[in-house]
Amino acid sequence: MLNQITAVFTRRQVNIESLNVCSSSTPGVHKYTITCFCKQEMAEMLCKQIEKKIDVLQANCFLEDEIFILETSLLKLSTPVVLANPEISRIVRRFDARIVEVNPTYTTVEKTGVTSDVLEHFKCLDDLGCVLQFVRSGRIAITKSCVERLDQYIAKREEERDNA
Repeated sequence: MLNQITAVFTRRQVNIESLNVCSSSTPGVHKYTITCFCKQEMAEMLCKQIEKKIDVLQANCFLEDEIFILETSLLKLSTPVVLANPEISRIVRRFDARIVEVNPTYTTVEKTGVTSDVLEHFKCLDDLGCVLQFVRSGRIAITKSCVERLDQYIAKREEERDNA
């Protein structure tokens, strides 16, 4: 399934910025959250192409103001540099990040937030020369709507099946 979906983007020469796949609140259904930067018309065309795939129940296209987005980052910082520079701890606290491990060699920091905050947090720490490693998750997102479109779709499909 993943190959089929990424092929849709490849054929249209659109890069996938981030991809997150997880099980949904609907049993047996997985959600793919795909972020790409393209014109709205292209995004809508990609959605239509994805929806044509056999195992896809539904594909939706959302703009940033229609969804709530978060991502998580992990930073490995040099513990000796962290201990020598109190500004590093202040930056971790200022960005509401969380120290998850400390050992003599490295300190692991987790930051969850919107993309701009995650990147700014990294930049501030990187400017101090303490970052040994940095990774980010793909975006996770939920709609701001009170309605779960997939649940509506499944209910409508079951109703149509019962009436047939």
